[in-house]
Amino acid sequence: MPSPPDTDLALAVATVRRGGVIACPTEAVWGLGCDPFDEAAVSRLLAIKHRDVAKGLILVASDPGQLDGLVDWDALTVANRAAVLASWPGPNTWVLPALPAVPRWITGDHDTVAVRVSAHPLLAALCRGVGRPLVSTSANAAGEPPARTLAELAPALREAVDAVLPGDTGGLERPTTIRDARSGAALRD
Repeated sequence: MPSPPDTDLALAVATVRRGGVIACPTEAVWGLGCDPFDEAAVSRLLAIKHRDVAKGLILVASDPGQLDGLVDWDALTVANRAAVLASWPGPNTWVLPALPAVPRWITGDHDTVAVRVSAHPLLAALCRGVGRPLVSTSANAAGEPPARTLAELAPALREAVDAVLPGDTGGLERPTTIRDARSGAALRD
């Protein structure tokens, strides 16, 4: 099967809306994305990565409003909620209590969901275009190093996705920090 062609933002939005899986740059590495509410798309993304659904996935949004109805803001203290919101947009992923609207294929074996409001202009534009948060996970098979450039995307991975949205990563040296929003504890630093 030939690799999918590089595409523009409008085609990437259309691909996600029709249940496709895309590869695109994020803050630090190349990522895979899809509609988190499309179980078939998420299942395909997990198969591409060889990732266990029990681990859960990160959702990335263009603004905090896209997370309303998905995360339980009221479960946070006023100070913790302020800290989360003050860190966005930016390379900060927070684990928050999930509301029932978040599917189990996103939360995995957890009652929480990891979320980020991206400062990466292309990723944020993609979320705005789709009109909701997207799954965002590194573009690599489990256990393999993530791609930092388009040229580093594994040929098999590139062939497995429906579209590639070219661009540059945000230049971070490491994947985003993940913190527990209730305690502030670092889960990945």
